[in-house]
Formats: sequence, C-alpha cells, structure tokens
Amino acid sequence: MHPAYFETRFRTAVAVSHWPDQFVILTAHATTGEVWSAERCAQADATLHQRLVEQSGWLVRLTGYSPSTGHAEAGWGCDLDPATGCGVGRQFLQDALYVVDRGGLFVCQCAEPSEMVWVAPFFDRLD
Repeated sequence: MHPAYFETRFRTAVAVSHWPDQFVILTAHATTGEVWSAERCAQADATLHQRLVEQSGWLVRLTGYSPSTGHAEAGWGCDLDPATGCGVGRQFLQDALYVVDRGGLFVCQCAEPSEMVWVAPFFDRLD
C-alpha cells in the first residue's frame, strides 16, 4: 500500500454536526501514480457526487491532503459500507479508500479482497 495513505489528514469547509459510526471517504481523482487533467478530475468528482447522492443518506465534502507535500484531493465522506464503497471506488478507478469505523481511520485497497489497515484515530487527523 502506498506510504502516502498513512500520512493523510482531512479538512472540511463547514462544521459537521453529526458523524456516523461508520463511513467511507472516496475520491474520483487520478489513480495513484497517474496524472489526469483538472477537467477530467472535476468531471469524475461531479459524477461521483451524483452517484453518492443517489446511494448515500449522509454525505459531506472532505478533502484529504498530505502535510509533507501539500497535495490535496477533494473527496466525499458517505455512509456506504466498506464493501460497497470499494465497489464504487473500483468503478472510479481508485486504488484505495478510507474507512472510518467508530472513530478509527483505516485505509482499504479497492481491489478484492479489501482488508482494512489501521492508520490513526480519525478525529486526530481532522482539521
């Protein structure tokens, strides 16, 4: 698994009053190791957003970023279960997604089998 996944922090543009006990964090940006145009990333993000509006009851914009490089990707926190989230991730060409389970942050590769790997307490990584 890519080492950058273990340093990622998250920020929100607005205060979130309710966090589900379990949710996933998905993006639709360039797959790790690839470079996509800004237009392609924006279109993929818009398509992912629409998909999640249809499938999820809870949805919040979350941006994951690297404190060491400054690289950031806007994504979505949504109340899909990890298996469903990985399926959506695969459809959007994602290598991995994050799972938050009872406050714990895990990274999970979208390819099957999808084993969750501990990262850190989620709220310690939320700015």
